[in-house]
Amino acid sequence: MTGYASLRGAVRDSISFTLSMKSVNHRFLDLHLRLPASCDGLEVQMRRMLKENLRRGHIEVTLQLERRANVEIQLHTGLLEAYVQAFREAAVTHGVPGDPDLNAMLRIPGVMSTESVAGAADIEGLDAAVLSQIVPLVGKLNEGRAQEGATLAAELKGSMLRLQAFGEEMAGLRNGVREVQFERLRSRLMELTQGVPVSEERLLAEAAVLAEKSDIEEEIVRLRTHVERFVAMLEEGGELGKRLDFLLQELNREANTMLSKTSGAAGENSLRITELGLEMKAEIEKAREQVQNLE
Repeated sequence: MTGYASLRGAVRDSISFTLSMKSVNHRFLDLHLRLPASCDGLEVQMRRMLKENLRRGHIEVTLQLERRANVEIQLHTGLLEAYVQAFREAAVTHGVPGDPDLNAMLRIPGVMSTESVAGAADIEGLDAAVLSQIVPLVGKLNEGRAQEGATLAAELKGSMLRLQAFGEEMAGLRNGVREVQFERLRSRLMELTQGVPVSEERLLAEAAVLAEKSDIEEEIVRLRTHVERFVAMLEEGGELGKRLDFLLQELNREANTMLSKTSGAAGENSLRITELGLEMKAEIEKAREQVQNLE
């Protein structure tokens, strides 16, 4: 399932960081870490912790550092003395009185410079600070994924209820179709025997064979059982993706069988029976797409 979470932390007052995690569905655990170049050792430890706390998914983890290092001002004394000496020599040469302006001298490029210094102790403490946020960050990510999972589970339960209703309606319509098929069989036998009366016993025997071939009661029972098991598994929770996908394959098999058995249906209900079969397959395919986002 998809999710996003981020946390902020700090190492004393000199370094702060933002640790973010984003996940999308994946069959396996696929980790992608984006860390500063100086954090190679930290990456190994982070991967180990993430594998201990995550099962699967395409996981992207990003670490961003914000340094607030101490600033040192450096005065290049030799360069300043050279400028002062040059000023005085020029004054003597040209007969110009006056002393050099120190404020102006300090603004000359290169006379003064600043340098940021990050303490070694702060860098050493970064690994521990970041690692301490891994478990809370995974927990925050899972909270968002759990909310999405609850919404997805509700949608899947709705799909199962619609699927069962389609099957029940199809079973009811088949009962009305049998009478039409019986009359079609009678007319067909009369046509083949060129008007010779057909015994009721022969007609009933042929009708029984036809009814057995087109009966979908077993498929309805199995469909109902699969739907009930599907809903029960959703309520139980846990790692469901692969198991629910298998059940949906079985449901699709039952839908195909019902469509095959009712393909020769006649009468005003035949079109609705075909529509119901196609709606069942569409609902199952929609559920299979949603199940891919479950762990």
